[in-house]
Amino acid sequence: MRIDKFLKVSRILKRRTLANSACDADKVFVNGKAVKPAYRLKVGDKVTIEFLSGKLTFIVKELNEKASKEEASKLYEIVEG
Repeated sequence: MRIDKFLKVSRILKRRTLANSACDADKVFVNGKAVKPAYRLKVGDKVTIEFLSGKLTFIVKELNEKASKEEASKLYEIVEG
């Protein structure tokens, strides 16, 4: 699954356009490397997003393109945030 879609489906970011902007501004890192919106995530990847107020780091637990609101939090595990 693409990183921009994952961020939206998992409800970490509200809109896919926000996810695209964050990736283009080099604020999204997977396994320590800045990635573009089309980057393909895998289960076990460590993702870090830099916000103005700090950063959020999580590990991808599951990939589900049609996750409901209730299932969204099961897609990742927050490491630090």
